[in-house]
Formats: sequence, C-alpha cells, structure tokens
Amino acid sequence: MAEGQREVTEVRAGRRGAVLGHPIAHSLSPVLHRAAYAALGLGAWRYDAVDVDEEQLSAFLDALTGEWAGLSLTMPLKQTVIALLDHIEPLAQVVGAVNTVLVQSSRGRPVLTGANTDVYGIVTALGEALGPGPVASVRRTAAVLGGGATAASTLAALAQLGCTTPVVYVRSLGRIGGLMRAAHRMGVEPRYVGSDGAALEIMSADLVVSTLPPHAADGLAAQLTHAAADGDTGTPQQSAVGPRGVFLDVAYDPRTTALAAAWTRAGGVAVGGERMLLHQAAEQVRLMTGQPGPVEAMATALAEVLERGTAPASLTPLP
Repeated sequence: MAEGQREVTEVRAGRRGAVLGHPIAHSLSPVLHRAAYAALGLGAWRYDAVDVDEEQLSAFLDALTGEWAGLSLTMPLKQTVIALLDHIEPLAQVVGAVNTVLVQSSRGRPVLTGANTDVYGIVTALGEALGPGPVASVRRTAAVLGGGATAASTLAALAQLGCTTPVVYVRSLGRIGGLMRAAHRMGVEPRYVGSDGAALEIMSADLVVSTLPPHAADGLAAQLTHAAADGDTGTPQQSAVGPRGVFLDVAYDPRTTALAAAWTRAGGVAVGGERMLLHQAAEQVRLMTGQPGPVEAMATALAEVLERGTAPASLTPLP
C-alpha cells in the first residue's frame, strides 16, 4: 500500500491520542480534542487522559503501537521526554520543552517526534488582544512571571512578538539554569530578578505573561490591587494609576484568576489562559490529524465545560 493511501486508511479507521501527566485528572485536553474529532468527522478516533509520571514515561512510550497518532504532554513531562524521542522539531529543541509527541507508523517501532505548540498558543492568545497590525516589527517591553518550562515557551513567543529583552520574575534565582540556557539558545536576553516588587514593575510593561501555577500569584494580585488603589507605583516612570499592557495568565482555574481579575479592575486588558490552551490544542490537532484544528467548535466545547466549572477528565489506565 502506498504511503498516502495508508495515511487515508488510518484517518478513516481511527487512531488514538492522549494527554499524559501527573496529576492529570484536571486536564481539559480531552474536551478539546474530542470536540475537534467530532467536528472533523473523525468519529472512530479516540483521545484519553492517562496519569503518567516521569518514571513511567519511558515504558509508556516503548509500548506505543501504530494505532497512536500523538500525545499531549503536561507537567512534569515536557522536559523529561526529550531524551526519549527519535526526533525533535527545531522550535522545541531551542525552547527545551516538548508538549506534543507525534507518532509515525513504521515497519518496526513507531517513530516519535517532539514538537512545541505552547509557543503558538501564547502568540495567538496575545495576538487576539493586540489586534491586527505589525507583530515582530513593533518594539515592546515585556515581563514574565515564573521560570519553568512554560516560561521558556513564553520567551520564544515574546521574541516572535518583538520583545527579546523581557524581565523574568522568579522566586529563586538559583533554580533557573534551564531557563537561562533556553534563552541563550533562542538568542534572547532576559533580565532575571526576584519576584519582590513585581506588582509595581509589571504595570509598565506592554506584555505580561504569568506562567505560575493556579493560585501561586494570588498574593501578587493583592499587591497589584493595592498599588492601583494608591494611584502611585513608586517611580516617575511608572506614574500611571493602572497597568498599560496586555496580560495573559496561562492558568485557567479559576477561569478568571485573581491576578487577571486584579489586572482588569486596575484598567488593563487581560487574556484568559483558556485561550492559550485552546490554540495550542488546535495546533496539536492539525499536527496529529493533518487537518486544521476547528477552533470555533473546540472553543464552544471548552466554554461549556468552564461555565459548569472545571470538570476532571475520565482517566484511562496505563496500557
């Protein structure tokens, strides 16, 4: 059978996808991917959530068969997986984080290729708020909260949006070696500072992205509220009462995080993390199925779940 005929047969017959991570019950990836399959007419395809930790990942990948189309990865697997792959796409290699594994059938063991769609998700979500117009040609200031794998993807996204010298706020400057190496590979030059005082400083940035876990920025939200209420950010360069830029919180539980709510109340523009989640998933669908991700159908399914409250995914046992 020719390669093209084999691919058409596989699409019609149905293939498998899953999101892996630990913990994973909270993931909304199944909602997004299943909605995409339905909209694309891929009724025989299935997508599950599987709880896999770092120690279990290698065995899981070794057990994959040709029925698999791809995997979505969340924490703590985005960096662990790199050493276990056959190929890594250039962007994922530079960022040092893989959130997508594409599974290609072969005569023997499937070939595994790592990709990163988080960068695409961040760029697209911020672009919705920035509106039409020049992207990389515009000189912007930016701030990043957090120093993990998603922060590395954020640096790449900000570079695409015209900012190669962001300020990165972290709790511990001694634990960002991986992020610093990723930034060096990208050719960006962040300034790394402690998170104390971040609430005052981020108000003057054009773009702000929080990569912190849910509720980790609640204290910062209170500081931002107080700073805006005082009407004085403490420096002549930051004399505006409220924030001037666009804020994206990659966390989406609660749907409007405390920091996003504080940013909006102070007069800034906030983008919910569900938009980044949506767009990175749509790109995963494109890579895994070969068809454009049906963004509107996926967005509708996501909104319905979020309106009810974040629902846990139905877990599939390890094969």
